[in-house]
Parts: sequence; C-alpha cells; structure tokens
Amino acid sequence: MSFIEFEKVRKVYTTGEVKIEALHDVTFAVEKGEVCVIVGPSGAGKTTLLNILGGMDTLTDGTIRMDGQEISALNRRQLTNYRRYDVGFVFQFYNLVQNLTALENVELANQISRTPLDAKEILTQVGLPDRLANFPSQLSGGEQQRVAIARALAKRPKLLLCDEPTGALDDQTGKQILTLLQNSARLNGVTVIIITHNSALTAMADRVVTIKNGTVGRMTVNEHPRPVSEIEW
Repeated sequence: MSFIEFEKVRKVYTTGEVKIEALHDVTFAVEKGEVCVIVGPSGAGKTTLLNILGGMDTLTDGTIRMDGQEISALNRRQLTNYRRYDVGFVFQFYNLVQNLTALENVELANQISRTPLDAKEILTQVGLPDRLANFPSQLSGGEQQRVAIARALAKRPKLLLCDEPTGALDDQTGKQILTLLQNSARLNGVTVIIITHNSALTAMADRVVTIKNGTVGRMTVNEHPRPVSEIEW
C-alpha cells in the first residue's frame, strides 16, 4: 500500500441545476517521503485535488487513502482532527497573523499539535534566527514564506501540501523556498506535494503528476531528481 492513494476520484460541484465536473477518474499514488509535483494549467483541477486531500473539501465518488487511513470516509469531526494533526499547509500568500511576531506565528502550532517542534529551533532551521521578534510587515516575501513553512513543519505533519508556494516570489527566493521543501522531505521524511503551473519544478520531484481537464494525463517517477539549485526557469 502506498502512502497516498487516489482511486477513481471524482468531484462534481452543483450550482442550481448546473453541474460542473472538476475531477474525474483521478488515480495515482505517492510514496512516503517523496516530493510530488502536481503540474497543470489553471483550471485543470489541481487545487480541487489538493483541497480534497487536505480535508478542506469532500469528493463525490472514489477513494483517497493517506497512511492507511481512508480520508474520503471521514466525517466532519474526523476531518478536523486530520487537518490539525496530520497535514501542514503552505499557500502562495503566506496567511500569517499580522499582529503576531514570526516566533508567535510558529508557536500557533503548539496549540493544535500533540508533539510540536520547538518554534525557535524550527525558525533557525529555515534560516530566520534573527527574525524571531519581527512582525510579518517587517519581513520580505521570502522570509514570510519561510515563517509559513516553519509554522507548517512545527506541527510535525505527515504530509505537507503546498499550493503555488513560490508564486509570489522572485526566482532566486523561490529556489531557496523549494530547496527548503526538498530538504524537509529528504531529512525529515515528510511527504511533500507541490501544486504548480510551472513545469520547470518537475525536475526536483521524485514523482510528477500531470493534471489536464480534471484527470491525470500522465504520472512519471523521476529516479534522479535534481537539486533545486541546478534547475533553470
């Protein structure tokens, strides 16, 4: 059994009498500790897929499993616990609490995790030992994204979901963030899934899932993923 399994997943949104099929027959698997890049154009269904895997949306048909647990069968309370304890989220626009310092933002993980990492230690690991007392408005975009990643990692999640994590950053800063995500998988065994429209990121991935028109167009395993520093885009 793979760490993550999608089996014939379908998602239909209904607005009045209109039905929109966002996903259909999505089937793929991801192994523990892999970096998986899910790539495809805007509107292909990538974010819908991510939201369902993260427990923020439900599917219409099919099955999703994560670490042996059938996520698609969980009730609302069970999904809340799943999001709280098992999943870390990193978004394009950081979602930091503006009136809290970098340290306090990461310490929020202490309130929702059974065994959180030390906030100062994890901020040091992401390269921000001198920014603990700074508020988000006093940090660059790359620094804010590092705080967001530190906050997600401080929960000790099994799964880290990243929705266009470098979309608001310049290329150099984006590479630093992607290196941090790649190292999280390599050093800590966290399974990292990155949603992007940038096909250049596929070179860093252990596994690439291409989404087109709401389904998997292709899945490939990269036996020799490249360090982010060597990727050009």
